[in-house]
Amino acid sequence: MVLSLNVILFLVLHLLPRMKSSMVNLKNNGYDGIVIAINPSVPEDEKLIQNIKEMVTEASVYLFHATKRRVYFRTVNILIPMTWKSKSEYLMPKQESYDQADVIVASPYLKHGDDPYTLQYGQCGEKGQYIHFTPNFLLSNNLPIYGSRGRVFVHEWAHLRWGVFDEYNVDRPFYISSKNTVEATRCSTHITGKNVVFQCQGGSCITKSCRRDSQTGLYEAKCIFIPERSQTARESIMFMQSLDSVTEFCTAETHNTEAPNLQNKMCNRKSTWDVIMASDDFQTASPMTGRNLPSHPTFSLLRSKQQVVCLVLDKSGSMGSEDRLVRMNQAAEIYLIQIIEKGSLVGMVTFESFATIQNNLIQITDENAYQNITANLPQIANGGTSICSGLKAGFQVIAQSGQSISGSEIVLLTDGEDDKIGSCFAEVKQSGAIIHTIALGPSAAKELEALPNMTGGHRFFAHKDINGLIDAFSRLSSRSGNITQQAIQLESKAFNITGRKWIIGTVPVDSTVGNDTFFVVTWTIQKPEILLQDPKGKKYKTSDFREDNLNIRSARLQIPGIAETGTWTYSLHNNHANSQMLTVTVTTRARSPITLPVTVTSHMSQNTAHYPSPMVVYARVSQGFVPILGINVTAIIESEDGHQVTLELRDNGAGADIVKNDGIYSRYFTHYRGNGRYSLKVHAQAKKSMARSSLRRQNKALYIPGYIDNGKIILNPPRPEVKDDTAEAEVGDLSRLTSGGSFTVSGAPPPGNNTHMFPPSKITDLEAKFKEDYIQLSWTAPGNVLDEGKAKSYIIRISKYLLDHQEDFDNATLVNTSSLIPKESGSIENFEFKQELSKIENGTTFYIAIRAINEVNLISDISNIAQATKLIPPQEPNVPALGTKISGIHLAILGLAVILSIF
Repeated sequence: MVLSLNVILFLVLHLLPRMKSSMVNLKNNGYDGIVIAINPSVPEDEKLIQNIKEMVTEASVYLFHATKRRVYFRTVNILIPMTWKSKSEYLMPKQESYDQADVIVASPYLKHGDDPYTLQYGQCGEKGQYIHFTPNFLLSNNLPIYGSRGRVFVHEWAHLRWGVFDEYNVDRPFYISSKNTVEATRCSTHITGKNVVFQCQGGSCITKSCRRDSQTGLYEAKCIFIPERSQTARESIMFMQSLDSVTEFCTAETHNTEAPNLQNKMCNRKSTWDVIMASDDFQTASPMTGRNLPSHPTFSLLRSKQQVVCLVLDKSGSMGSEDRLVRMNQAAEIYLIQIIEKGSLVGMVTFESFATIQNNLIQITDENAYQNITANLPQIANGGTSICSGLKAGFQVIAQSGQSISGSEIVLLTDGEDDKIGSCFAEVKQSGAIIHTIALGPSAAKELEALPNMTGGHRFFAHKDINGLIDAFSRLSSRSGNITQQAIQLESKAFNITGRKWIIGTVPVDSTVGNDTFFVVTWTIQKPEILLQDPKGKKYKTSDFREDNLNIRSARLQIPGIAETGTWTYSLHNNHANSQMLTVTVTTRARSPITLPVTVTSHMSQNTAHYPSPMVVYARVSQGFVPILGINVTAIIESEDGHQVTLELRDNGAGADIVKNDGIYSRYFTHYRGNGRYSLKVHAQAKKSMARSSLRRQNKALYIPGYIDNGKIILNPPRPEVKDDTAEAEVGDLSRLTSGGSFTVSGAPPPGNNTHMFPPSKITDLEAKFKEDYIQLSWTAPGNVLDEGKAKSYIIRISKYLLDHQEDFDNATLVNTSSLIPKESGSIENFEFKQELSKIENGTTFYIAIRAINEVNLISDISNIAQATKLIPPQEPNVPALGTKISGIHLAILGLAVILSIF
């Protein structure tokens, strides 16, 4: 197949790797296309829009100076929800949507504060998902706590756009420096303040100096760092942007490489400025000349519109093989009846070598509406494949119904090759439509993914997995942000059942869902006998399942009202003498408009990979914005030849996972089987006793407890009281299934010809402590290949000097590890040794690092550097009170906030 130069250019521009379809573009030093979206549940408030504008305007100037005149914010789109009244100044959105926004404005699910944060779980330098501001943060005076909103926005923008991390650490607020002094975890060390403990008796409190713990050498648990309000240090924005003097990021000259913060852990102790300068943005953004400031940002107010979708379905001759036409119709029917939200406008086009409009836009309001569409699903497959004809007819359907093509969605499903697909790329780009593609089988046009890449749509691939099409359609929910109205897939299973045999399965319906619940059964030869029983014993039989007159071998049951919470049991009997494939799909919605359902989203770290680059599988489990922990999350990845790889994802803060217990479950993927498309599906399950919610947050603006002003401590208002970091998530047994879309691999060897290319993953959680004269180490075991399998051996080295590990690990003293046998990846390793380097005295500090070796002698990167200090400090006298009396109530809350701060 020969491609024109224009097609090749489109592929180069639109098949680049990325995780999320942000519309932000940097041109001539200015950021354009930033989307700030307001959640539909936020009450209408003009002040909110005004404060957003003021925040971004201030942030633009602060960002311009912080980046040394390199970048600023030029154009910003504020997306107004449909729940707000229509106004003449509100424009129609194009491809902007809530689910692809750079910044979202939404209330926190639990009342645990209004800390601004960025959802960021990629590696160093990788973009984050979104910034979250609460309405209360944007409407209240938070100046003493976080600094100005513009400064906070720049702090979070650095997380989102450049993939840098915070330079504080709530869990480890202090560390022992190489000079054997206890320092607050910060950057830069030029920021001054006092380390104090508040002691209260009766109705007043005094401050005392912090005592050092004889076991750790660090300050006691209640010690906190209070900064001076007046500072001379100009860095760093990623530590404490609230200080007036702070206007820069830490550079290589000012960076604190010793601080135990996430920036040092994730970025190998590089400064935030070094990481920022290495980003794509700064490869072409040179400092602007002159002394003038850039112009203020321009804002556009866009109001969300109802969902407009046109299905563009392939009915070419190749769709007649492998039951593809029937599978497509089964999936399309589920989408129309169970997935798409009520009130949406839907049309349908079928295509072969030419296109046929089957339905102009119909509003989905009742059963008659979707039956008018499903009745026209294609029954015969014939002809060639003209994808552009289908797309143009889809545009025609939308336009003829008086709707704007821009911002409307097209779901394109095809299994065929088409060497003319590039001829309509320019028209697609200009249309402003959002195109989701579903590639069915190994022969679908290789250029298909250019369409969602250029329009911000989703991409899917289905082949041997008989439920792959259903899973893809089930993922295509509304982009409005109203998750209580979106369909949720609880189950999707396929069974190859021998003749005359039964199969029994269960599906849990948890307490956050149950409205609009459907059970769907499909078959390949003959309708099976179906028995379904709810948790209270009520039974449904085959006659209760409705079979449409479409000859698509599918039957469905809609549970009346709200489905019972608990375990549902289904039994399927293959009435035919021969084996046949039977599938069960269960979808539902939130239990009520005020009940946020537990949801799962998943994706790969990139849309494209070139071997031997590893990829990371991510799955996020949450209820609203609250992470859900203790879930068994499994990823199934299928290659074009139908081979499936199953990975158990982890939330343990090791390997591919950045932060432990943040509700982001991760794992490396390295099982490449040749080039082409791969699909991702994720299944999340939990028993009632396992699931729990988490209130911890990382990558956020630091909540400042107070300042020292002329020697006097001035406290900020206390944070809301939080009894515990985690709480039981009262959802019962839980099951979720979601498609993570597809990705494309190039440069990979054919199946069975893979060589060992990947070392063990870097150890990032090494810890060390003294026990008498012995040093005890603990860490999470890496694998033989990144985080899979088990390593062959470890190299542990020890030094009295920190720089030995950063500059030359091999020159440090080797520890005897002959007795240390590596465990399976994800296990906790413990090792104890007596150092022979020097005599241990009071105040002696050692630095330890570790590397893992696999079976072909590939070696991991050097771990984080752990330190162990032998210190028995003398009792320090109390220092005079600093002239501050604090009410017992305030201090009690303050102390609790310090201990339980969410990281």
